[in-house]
Amino acid sequence: MLDSIKSFFGTKMEPESPEKEVEEHDVRLAACALLIEIAHADDEFTEDESRHLRSAIRRQYGLEEEEAEKLIELAEEARTSAVDLWQFTKLIKQNYSLGQKMVLVEVMWGLVYSDGELSSHEESLMRRVCHLLNLAPGYLSDVRKRVERGREESD
Repeated sequence: MLDSIKSFFGTKMEPESPEKEVEEHDVRLAACALLIEIAHADDEFTEDESRHLRSAIRRQYGLEEEEAEKLIELAEEARTSAVDLWQFTKLIKQNYSLGQKMVLVEVMWGLVYSDGELSSHEESLMRRVCHLLNLAPGYLSDVRKRVERGREESD
């Protein structure tokens, strides 16, 4: 699996330096794996969640459709082989600024609400992820309210 990840990032994206390549691409994979975990939190990965995930990945990382699909595939492999979320949140915590973490949490809440429902498992997982990212509970609440208002306005 590691070879396929390295191959994907080595051929699809030109890094500025070898050190940055590992960090940037590993962090993207970690963030994508967290998003997929959020999508599966309620034991139902709906088509709406899938569309939201693909759109968010393409938009956040400037990827073409094929590149986004490959990243999602690799992230799914990483997620299913992971023992817990710590390995993903650790990379994000070490490499993302507060602003980048907030954007990620906003994408996560958008993913949670993309199927129109909030399960207790999704809410619990969001709290756990935010705690692992060292985000104050107030940030989680603020972003959640912003996403909820955006959904109400679009309905």
